[in-house]
Amino acid sequence: MRGQLKLPASTILRRVQPRSATSRPLLSSERGLNGRRAHYHASTLPSLISTTSPEFVAKSQAMDALVADFEAKTAAARLGGGSKAAERMKSRGKKLPRERLALLLDPHTPFLELSSLAADGVYAESIPGAGLITGIGRISGRECMVIVNDATVKGGSYYPLTVKKQLRAQEIAKEHGLPCVYIVESGGAALPHQANVFPDKEHFGRIFYNMAQMSALGIPQIASIHGISVAGGAYVPAMADENIIVQNQGRIFLAGPPLVKAATGEEIDDESLGGGRMHSTESGVTDHLARDDEHAIAITRGIVGDLGKAGYQPGLPSKAPEDPLYSASELHGIVGTDVRQPFDMHDVIARIVDGSRFREYKKEYGPTIVTGFAHVHGYEVGIIANNGILFSPSALKASQFIMLCSQRRIPLLFLVNVTGYMVGSKAEKGGIAKDGAKMVRAVACADVPKLTVIVGGSFGAGNYGMAGRAYSPRFLWMWPNAKISVMGSAQLSQVMTSVSKDPAQHASLKSEIEDQSMATYSTARLWDDGIIKPTDTRDVVGLGLALAARTRPSWSANPMTWDGDGKGFGVFRM
Repeated sequence: MRGQLKLPASTILRRVQPRSATSRPLLSSERGLNGRRAHYHASTLPSLISTTSPEFVAKSQAMDALVADFEAKTAAARLGGGSKAAERMKSRGKKLPRERLALLLDPHTPFLELSSLAADGVYAESIPGAGLITGIGRISGRECMVIVNDATVKGGSYYPLTVKKQLRAQEIAKEHGLPCVYIVESGGAALPHQANVFPDKEHFGRIFYNMAQMSALGIPQIASIHGISVAGGAYVPAMADENIIVQNQGRIFLAGPPLVKAATGEEIDDESLGGGRMHSTESGVTDHLARDDEHAIAITRGIVGDLGKAGYQPGLPSKAPEDPLYSASELHGIVGTDVRQPFDMHDVIARIVDGSRFREYKKEYGPTIVTGFAHVHGYEVGIIANNGILFSPSALKASQFIMLCSQRRIPLLFLVNVTGYMVGSKAEKGGIAKDGAKMVRAVACADVPKLTVIVGGSFGAGNYGMAGRAYSPRFLWMWPNAKISVMGSAQLSQVMTSVSKDPAQHASLKSEIEDQSMATYSTARLWDDGIIKPTDTRDVVGLGLALAARTRPSWSANPMTWDGDGKGFGVFRM
């Protein structure tokens, strides 16, 4: 399918195919002076980086070590509940969660996993990945949001962050019109945490609300039941447009045999109460009865293959993609791991955008912020990147650029390394509060997709002006070195010295804030959509832009099915 993006092997479950033949260098007849495209609109960014300088080498080595640590943590999280839990599943003839996922996805295609380190270190017990695998992958040639319960982790029970992770996956699916495929095996809510899982607006019930809303919008919901699906979890298959259950393995019931006996006195076994054959032949709760995990996955792939034009349709890039002129591996030595060390964001942009070409906007004005137009994997994007603290001219420049992109329907990419807005009497008299507010308002009201990558620090109100989580970017990713906090540790220490004379309190609070500012702390709590390696940034952003380019089909205003806005009631199970 045209317009589909291929990601690097490090981002996916299986190695991707070679780059599309549509991506090629410019022919000599297409080039103008200095190798630029004839009638060019963007200049090729130069690179004066010395990859042999001591500073570059030191930064590169530090980032290499941090990325290696991140990869090790990710690999450990992907083992789920460990070898004993895996062996228990296998002894029952079941496929492991990631084996099911691998069977579901098209071979040699990208899978962008979301929040793989969710819940890391948050709970007293280990809950790798929050007991859930979520991500965007291709099934039967179609991009889908995939949500897989990991029953090796506490039986697939839902902890507060499990719920948050699934709701975030559904939010992404709804924004981009992605069919949702649920691979279900879960005992429902983790009862000791029920107060933070069950009653509130963004708790367990919201999952089913979202399923109904997306179905009503024509976004397919498909569930495959591979194990127990009990209590509230029973509504995942019940709310799906179409579902599958594995015989002698899948179970769907609102209350299990012990609770049924306590409530009614009836004695009944799992299979008779909620097994696949009963639901497929008597209750009608399920639509397809599968022999085993592999058969269920095959049926699921067939359903996705028959979805027709449901969901949003892929958007094509405006240009053929081109590789940057400079290696992405150099990003490690350009940025490093110390957010206090400055670097030129032009060098980062040059290693992300097509052909390293960038048409800069207002280059000479407000130079502590970089704005301009480029393409990533052929998709046009407006880039806003920090090159220092935000002064009034920087904020005004960014605000005007955001309004331009919004008017022209160009998505925005925020590359974040910001200490915040300028403080002091001169800045205050110059109106930094109102000018900063203009930028924050522009970000909040921009009517185009926003993507955010935190490549360094994201501190104070600078986090707001640079499309932090509160400003609803379509995606927000962090590099392993990234930090996010109300202020940097050095500033915090100075503030604490002025309000408290207890050095022990200073040191304790500084250490606590430093820990809480780390990317691993952020991603464990789903303040982002995952940590990504710097070398993967171009491809991950390209996928985000490809998803943002998807378009909603126009439906007829049939009062029996659609209300004119393309929203009806979805699919009721009868």
